[in-house]
Amino acid sequence: MSTEETPAPRSLAEALRARDDASLAALLRSRPDLITPVPTDLTQLATRAGTRASVVRALERLDRFTLQTAQALAVAPDLAAYEDLLALLAGDAADPAVAAALPRALTVLREQALVWGGTDRLRLVRTARELLAPSPQHPSPTGLGPTVAEATAGMSPGRIQEIVAAAGLTSTHDAVSAVASLTALFTNRRRMAALLDSGSPDSVDVLRRLVWGPPYGQVTADPAVHLRWLLDRGLLLPTAPGTVVLPREVALHLRDGRAHRTTEPLPPGVEPAATHRPQVVDNAAAGQAYTALATVEELLKEWDEGGPAVLRAGGLSVRDLKRTAVALDLAEPVAAFWVELAYAAGLLASDGEADERYAATPAYDEWLELPAATRWARLAEAWLTATRTAGVIGGRDTKDRTLSALGPGLDRSAAPEVRHRVLTLLAALPEGTSPTVESMLARLHWERPTRGPQQDRSLGGDGDEDLRTRLARWTLSEAESLGVTGRGALSAQGRALLGLPAAPAKAPEPTGPGDKLPVHHHRHPAPEPLTAPEQATASATAARLLTPLLPEPLDHVLLQADLTAVAPGPLKRPLADVLDVLADVESKGGATVYRFTPGSVRRALDAGRSASDLHDFLTAHSRTPVPQPLAYLIDDVARRHGHLRIGAASAYVRCDDDAVLSEILADKRSANLRLRRLAPTVLAAQADPATLLDGLRGMGFAPAAESAEGDVLITRAHAHRTPPRTAPDPVPDGPPAPDGTLLSAAIRAIRAGDLASTTPRKPTETPAANGDLPRTSSAETLATMQAAVMTGEAVWIGYVNAEGSASQRVIAPIRVEGGFVTAYDHTADEVRTYPLHRVTGVAELADDQP
Repeated sequence: MSTEETPAPRSLAEALRARDDASLAALLRSRPDLITPVPTDLTQLATRAGTRASVVRALERLDRFTLQTAQALAVAPDLAAYEDLLALLAGDAADPAVAAALPRALTVLREQALVWGGTDRLRLVRTARELLAPSPQHPSPTGLGPTVAEATAGMSPGRIQEIVAAAGLTSTHDAVSAVASLTALFTNRRRMAALLDSGSPDSVDVLRRLVWGPPYGQVTADPAVHLRWLLDRGLLLPTAPGTVVLPREVALHLRDGRAHRTTEPLPPGVEPAATHRPQVVDNAAAGQAYTALATVEELLKEWDEGGPAVLRAGGLSVRDLKRTAVALDLAEPVAAFWVELAYAAGLLASDGEADERYAATPAYDEWLELPAATRWARLAEAWLTATRTAGVIGGRDTKDRTLSALGPGLDRSAAPEVRHRVLTLLAALPEGTSPTVESMLARLHWERPTRGPQQDRSLGGDGDEDLRTRLARWTLSEAESLGVTGRGALSAQGRALLGLPAAPAKAPEPTGPGDKLPVHHHRHPAPEPLTAPEQATASATAARLLTPLLPEPLDHVLLQADLTAVAPGPLKRPLADVLDVLADVESKGGATVYRFTPGSVRRALDAGRSASDLHDFLTAHSRTPVPQPLAYLIDDVARRHGHLRIGAASAYVRCDDDAVLSEILADKRSANLRLRRLAPTVLAAQADPATLLDGLRGMGFAPAAESAEGDVLITRAHAHRTPPRTAPDPVPDGPPAPDGTLLSAAIRAIRAGDLASTTPRKPTETPAANGDLPRTSSAETLATMQAAVMTGEAVWIGYVNAEGSASQRVIAPIRVEGGFVTAYDHTADEVRTYPLHRVTGVAELADDQP
């Protein structure tokens, strides 16, 4: 271990001041909340690093062993030596794995400004100590209780002397020395062992029941003999009437010096569940990718002409989600995932009308024109970065309201990080290997142990799993559905999506059936999430790898005599669009079966197609002759299509054949339409045209709507689109990580402010209050500046910019003219010009300063 420079820093600010720029950059990169906004100097940076919110956030992002190191420091003396800390973690057995891992953990704590001081004076930041140190209200994860000094703080001096005497120690003249004598006894292994050997087995058994926590127990007003023996010697100390505590020093002796029952210096390995050939994994993932595209397209076609209504509070109703799940032939949670994914990708949104409904966006039409692999990459990229989490749908929020699909409250800021981490751990396994879920979750819990097991009400359940664990489970399931993984293993296109290089040709395998695969036994094994340009490049690479694995779209179908058509694979866009209107999908899978019905043929005729158009279309796109039953069906429906005309009177029906109208009037099913004959070829109705159309079609007729001019109205499908919409922005998990440019600028500003705030200056006749720069008159400011130009000395100034922001600077004036001073600014490390009227005061620097 390296030691701090002498003299040792007296504060965290001094410790930060001794760091170089690279070390400060590492701190700001690991704790980006510290530069939001940029601190004025290192003292303010240290103050901000010690605030409760910032420290809690930093502790939450530590791995298990680094957190255990911080917890051990919290129960160590305030100025702990490195050897004392190692003893608390490694115990009397001096675990070599702990000794090897401790320098790394301590480096992380130093880097994040949670620990400072030399190796002989390690200090945990005060706020972190308050959070991690044991107390009756907040027990420590170590299970330790207060020290002897803390537990006896309110005890009478006489009682302390009685305990000292009962323990076989010499009485002292004051309570402080008595407590020190008792502490020395409890921390001396040989003397402590002799003291416990003198007690009964029942007494020692009581201590062992408390040793791993909680350290508090209950006693009666007249305790048993074995308890009285412990109380008399201070091995149990009273904290309240009827409550006793096991002192920390006693517990550490019984624990063989260890602060934790189990110290975990290394992350658990990820165990393999199965291994497949990489080609099998990639092909399986490609099949899932094709299914994903088909599912999203089917969903948007279902909502193409206007989807479900938007709830008043936002989102999709439970009934509409069920209908969507039935239409997609999926379970409701799975349907909710695809709905949310389409929304995250910007393919659907609310239309914003008075009667607000969900519909496809214009971006959906652009997406449809892209190659299949590129469309998949867009979906996968949206999933990887989205914070909206479909898994919480159906749970309840903090106000006990049900969380609905597409509604508010679904953002979980940790989701992108968990997805990225899960996929990166998969990438670290040998190619084609899928992990066991339990080992994957154990690894993730080691990396972030403090976020659990706390119940998130939005998850439902009983709180036995924390949010990150459930996010990991959902990630494994969603990645498989989306085709990022195949058979549980990361595919080549999934690896490319993360921006990782291709897997080696042959990866090492376990040497035995019980061996674990070592996966990165260091803190940051995976690259950070990609920037937007990097992600675009990675997505393009993933699409390129997926392209040869997807089936080629076909330009033909196989027509059959039973009024069906079989598509042996995916169809090209124009063919698929026309066939969706002309026929109904009967079954899906490797081959799609379409069925022609009178209703589907009428739908095509309503869309403006003629019978001859349909015959020509089927002849051109069928590898088999058009069956006679299908040709008859098209001709029969076309012959009757438009024979009846419906317009607005309220509504009317006209037909050249009065016998048809008489048939309609005689049919009992037309009673609710309230028809009456106006002329031999015209019926009037009190229903609107749309209702009249549906009613007559339900009676088996094939009417056509007409305009006020008598022209047939052509109903075109896929007409409803929302106005242009942008995809929802992810909700970040705290401030974003700063890039290199921002870090350089922030460090430069902090150094500048620190130089201005710490540079000594000569005393003046008008001393500043609270250490602020003394104010000087305009004449004094001008005279001091001119003198500094002649002597070449630097001065200290206060300056207020045009926005009214005040700062302190150290400058070396070069010239003063026209109401401006041109000077070399030591704090900014460049030549600048300042208006004199904005300089609030000036003072000379101390003689030993530049």
